[in-house]
Amino acid sequence: MAVSDALLQIAHAALTPRSVDLLLAEHGSAKAALAAVVAGRTRLGGSAVGEMAVPADIRRGVLEQKGIRWLSSTDPGFPRHLHRHEDGPRWLFLRGAVPDLPRLAIVGTRTCTPYGVELAEEYGRVAADRGWIVVSGLAKGIDGAAHRGAVTAGGVSAAVLGSGIDVVYPRRHVNLHAELLAKGGAVLSEFPPGTRPDGWRFPTRNRIIAGLADAVLVVEAGATGGALITARIALDYGIAVFATPGDVDRPASVGTNTLIRDGAFPVFGSEDLGAVLDLIVPFAIV
Repeated sequence: MAVSDALLQIAHAALTPRSVDLLLAEHGSAKAALAAVVAGRTRLGGSAVGEMAVPADIRRGVLEQKGIRWLSSTDPGFPRHLHRHEDGPRWLFLRGAVPDLPRLAIVGTRTCTPYGVELAEEYGRVAADRGWIVVSGLAKGIDGAAHRGAVTAGGVSAAVLGSGIDVVYPRRHVNLHAELLAKGGAVLSEFPPGTRPDGWRFPTRNRIIAGLADAVLVVEAGATGGALITARIALDYGIAVFATPGDVDRPASVGTNTLIRDGAFPVFGSEDLGAVLDLIVPFAIV
């Protein structure tokens, strides 16, 4: 059995990245870990054991039928931005492609204002017009608006899901999901097809959004939430973080204002963003 086959079988259990790390560390290799799981010599539950027991050739056949590629971190075509970070994903399920162009992650709260939606769409258009890929999470609110702006401008957008690659959440974004693929973009997930959008999966997918990016822009964000998680991961990775300030008494501005107070670069509208992107293009890792 090839190492990639063992990893593919493990990937279909939809475990947390931490659980996968512990499993591989305990058994020393993907092959040994898979053998231990299938033999019942681990603490994993029956559903995980059953998923891992399905042969790799069957898994590959199903993925091919669905138009999904599975890439381990050592495979050609795996986004090389993600090789920069030790906690990057070991594999990805992928539809479409992520070109080697500068990448701007645009993120924000689901409970955004109409102004925030308008701004995120405009930011997506500005980035696309300048040849940047817009990366986000296809979520309700700022994420969806940023993707929409990019594809409306004829640009490329990449969506990182907190569910299986064939599970669009929210359902209202089914058409947007299809459109960004039709425009040459990509949909990526660390989780196998059919995986539900359980809450814990979104914070872990945020490290992939941050890892793919050359810069991160937060449009609106509350005091807590996924956008701030993405921004803080980006800062830990040494990636530039930008934020648009807002009214001090508006809940959706608390997060962005706090980021700026703590050192994020402010962006004052679409023209300002355009100038910023033009300035940092030479420093983007492509």
